[in-house]
Amino acid sequence: MNDKFIFRFVAAVSVFVFTVVLILNRHLIPAPAIVPSFAHFLPKLNAILNGTCSVLLLLSLYMIKNGNITAHKRINILTFCLSSLFLVSYILFHYLAPETRYGDLNGDGQLSPEEIAASGNIRYFYYVLLTSHIILAAGVLPLILLSFYRGLQMQVEKHKKLVRWTFPIWLYVTITGVIVYLMISPYYSF
Repeated sequence: MNDKFIFRFVAAVSVFVFTVVLILNRHLIPAPAIVPSFAHFLPKLNAILNGTCSVLLLLSLYMIKNGNITAHKRINILTFCLSSLFLVSYILFHYLAPETRYGDLNGDGQLSPEEIAASGNIRYFYYVLLTSHIILAAGVLPLILLSFYRGLQMQVEKHKKLVRWTFPIWLYVTITGVIVYLMISPYYSF
């Protein structure tokens, strides 16, 4: 396969995923009136998957620093699979469940002045963290796909150049995913 095809494929997959997330998260396709019971577990599953991916990414770095290419590849493939499962679970949850607002103690979908005051300035930290998490999560997908392609093709120098950016962004996204879950989970009301 030539690089031109790969770049087009990565761009197509990235645009497709972004479009699906946008359409389903914005409820452009109506969600079911009743939230299915399994949807309640999805945020916790997402946090578990993100946390596991964080550990696996660090383990992958350890393996490659110690020259264990086979373990490095296997761990990265597992991490990619778990991240893909996370993406499906994330999309499904945000499609099925109502929007959760940080600080919405009574679960009515509105933030009263009292709820805003109760959540304090920590909500600003939450929104900065969430915003950076979302932007970097959207941007890291093409980097991950290209890094995988270069690594699996044993294009080591090109792989290393990409991974210098991919690894810290992917790790940040997985770690902040867990933190965002821990911060928003008290406000789930469904």
